[in-house]
Amino acid sequence: MAHEITLIPGDGIGPEVTGAVTRILDASGVSIHWDRHDAGAVAAERTGKTLPDALLASIRERKVALKGPVTTPIGKGFTSVNVGLRKALDLFANLRPVVNLPGVSTRFQNVDLVIVRENTEDLYSGLEHVVVPGVVESLKIITAEASTRIAEFAFQYARRHGRSRVTAIHKANIMKLGDGLFLDSVRTVAARYPEIRFDDRIIDAVCMHLVLKPEQFDVLVLPNLYGDIVSDLCAGLVGGLGVVPGANIGTDCAVFEAVHGTAPDIAGQDVANPTALLLSALLMLVHIGESDAAARIRAALHTVLAEGTATRDLGGTASTTTFADAIVRHLDA
Repeated sequence: MAHEITLIPGDGIGPEVTGAVTRILDASGVSIHWDRHDAGAVAAERTGKTLPDALLASIRERKVALKGPVTTPIGKGFTSVNVGLRKALDLFANLRPVVNLPGVSTRFQNVDLVIVRENTEDLYSGLEHVVVPGVVESLKIITAEASTRIAEFAFQYARRHGRSRVTAIHKANIMKLGDGLFLDSVRTVAARYPEIRFDDRIIDAVCMHLVLKPEQFDVLVLPNLYGDIVSDLCAGLVGGLGVVPGANIGTDCAVFEAVHGTAPDIAGQDVANPTALLLSALLMLVHIGESDAAARIRAALHTVLAEGTATRDLGGTASTTTFADAIVRHLDA
């Protein structure tokens, strides 16, 4: 069966890591027809839009996309392409599994947790305006509808994947209405999953506990802004953003992406680490029913890392190309 999937190479190191990953997927034997589209500044130069209509139409038709990193200007310029995709396609759930990889030295072992982040509202939506010069008002929007569906996603994920605990993260002791609504919504959903343990933690306390004993956590469900911060914190527990995957999932469509930046300082040098995008692609393979291929690629990746083949960000000397070559060899063996 051939799969039709939208490919967004991105910019900076994006084309290099997407090239490596698509080559690995091809070597696995999975038949994929890629419909390639640009986003961000590259797309704006050609079409006048950072999210061209043809790109959105492609994802809506194919239901699945693999996306490399796209630059988001800081403090000026166009708005985030990532946020734009999530809003346009209603990709309400951001999924980030965080687990130790063999051969990657970290301060912590036995980390195996999952971040489930609400993706459509909260302060992260960027609803802000100038009240008067020198005063900016940013709107934190929390709804029962969005909070309930992200809670359902978290508990359904936990049930499907044999997870035993879901923890809601909030600041309801201070933001009693907004975060209180989020927490109440998750509690209501938790009552429908009696086989899964449920608890809740205040955001500042959970950050402390994550860097003291991260292995105590299982599935964390969070509002948008907290989820963005905590997911990057958790990536640091296992080696950084270069070794964790990301997925943005909605009712109809899903976009799988690396969560790191475009690293323009090393773009074009064939030294970027494709692991994060490869792991995101493995989530994508499972999503489209190619679990066996995902397991084979994961095993090959683990073998390569355990043998000490790594890109320079992980202390190795392998190039993007030679790292991908090593994984392909193990797939062919």
